[in-house]
Amino acid sequence: MSDHVYKIIDVVGSSRQSIEDAVHNAITHVGEAENNIRWFQVVETRGQVENGKVAYWQVTVKLGITAA
Repeated sequence: MSDHVYKIIDVVGSSRQSIEDAVHNAITHVGEAENNIRWFQVVETRGQVENGKVAYWQVTVKLGITAA
């Protein structure tokens, strides 16, 4: 088993649908530029309210990317 070294980046994903969709959007967007995403950690969850209802879910996600 080899040792691993990771680069960590923080991103914020959002979705009108759900927290899970917001995470998926963040990972998918970063995945277009980074090929080696290995793990994620949700570190903050929040939302935007409009007219008394949840309009957007927002999550701050740490992504672990294997270093080249």
